[in-house]
Amino acid sequence: MGKIIIAGIGPGSKEDITPAVLQAVSEADVIVGYKYYFQFIEPYVKEGCECIDTGMKKERERADQAFDMAKQGKTVVVISSGDAGIYGMAPLIYEMKRESLSDIEVEALPGISAFQKAASLLGAPIGHDMCIISLSDLMTPWEVIERRINAAAEGDFVTAIYNPKSHGRYWQLYRLQELFLKYRSKETPVGYVRQAGREEQEIKATTLEAFDAKDIDMFTVIIIGNSQSYICDGKIITPRGYFRGERSEGRGEKPGQQIMIESFRTIEGELKRKDWPLDHKWALLHAIHTTADFDMENILYTDEGAVETLYNKVKDGSLKTIITDVTMVTSGIRKGALQRLGVEAKCYLSDPRVAEMASTLDITRTQAGIRLAVEEHPDALFAFGNAPTALMELCDLIRKGKAHPAGIIAAPVGFVHVKESKHMVKPFKDIPKIIVEGRKGGSNLAATLCNAILTFDDAAQLKPGRDL
Repeated sequence: MGKIIIAGIGPGSKEDITPAVLQAVSEADVIVGYKYYFQFIEPYVKEGCECIDTGMKKERERADQAFDMAKQGKTVVVISSGDAGIYGMAPLIYEMKRESLSDIEVEALPGISAFQKAASLLGAPIGHDMCIISLSDLMTPWEVIERRINAAAEGDFVTAIYNPKSHGRYWQLYRLQELFLKYRSKETPVGYVRQAGREEQEIKATTLEAFDAKDIDMFTVIIIGNSQSYICDGKIITPRGYFRGERSEGRGEKPGQQIMIESFRTIEGELKRKDWPLDHKWALLHAIHTTADFDMENILYTDEGAVETLYNKVKDGSLKTIITDVTMVTSGIRKGALQRLGVEAKCYLSDPRVAEMASTLDITRTQAGIRLAVEEHPDALFAFGNAPTALMELCDLIRKGKAHPAGIIAAPVGFVHVKESKHMVKPFKDIPKIIVEGRKGGSNLAATLCNAILTFDDAAQLKPGRDL
């Protein structure tokens, strides 16, 4: 009685064929496979070996021929591209052995799969939990495929896509992109490799939003990163956590930062909307992390690009001062970030001039503090976490031309004049604004939104807490 060896010959390069497979091919009496694949093993086939090649969609026929030859006492190697157990011949051979109650010995030899080869060419995109989905609906109903796509996208799996398109199957990849965008950020890295390991090889890294399905054909493998994946120097990296773990054990990343990173990852995974612009999402993650209130997703307003614009002002030195309405806000702004960036955070409530001005003019102390602050720092970033009267005072001074803030964080909390004070800020279209709408707010929120601005350069890698 002969033997059947099911061998994966890799994605198409001789360097990617394992030694075990090369040995099996060189010792085979018969090799059975799709005719296109014989070109990759031809130099290793021994003289006199019978090669039986067939066209596409002849899998059952190839398997029947393999069993017939093995019954004649021959050693038969059945070849598949990549790994024979991944969308290859291995499951079919084992099913037929079971169905026929055959006593022919069957052995499977692993091969380098196309997704592994593609991943190595793209960098390190599959460093964490991953899955593989084929878009071919020849054997699997599309309804089942779509359920699997939704599960992969919602579960934050790195996802490799096989059989993305064919001549008659053109729309499924567009649908996959649409489904992933329901759960993932537009900036999610996407890489694809055409003809991996072959002369025609093409490699590209892009994002989920920019990904163009027109570039894809049946010889392409696509890899979609997870929420932690990022692109650096043209390579896609999906961190596993070892780097952070090592740093937390003495390489600079403190335990508190590690906890904050994990918290941000949890929050991001639970956001209802997955495609927030990066700078808004960074502020949103800080707000939810501080309050544990996911209603922030509904009530946190930012002008387009506000966080990034204000960070750039800090970076270029034009924004050097943050003025707060109460000392609790100042206390919550990270001292390490202020020192690192050369920014001063000030609250005027303790200034001896404030009490005198408030008493003389019959205004609140926070109003008086803002008046003094505007006289000395009219172009500061103003952050409000407590007093709506202070925010209203700033709006009045802006309208009188006495203040021209670099930006405004409007997060006073309470029941009297709170909503109105926030409405008063919005007409200033040329001032970048971050607003916690409605009654909610607080000093902790105003402070954490300042911290979001000061650390925006950590947003792309979702790595908060540098200055803890």
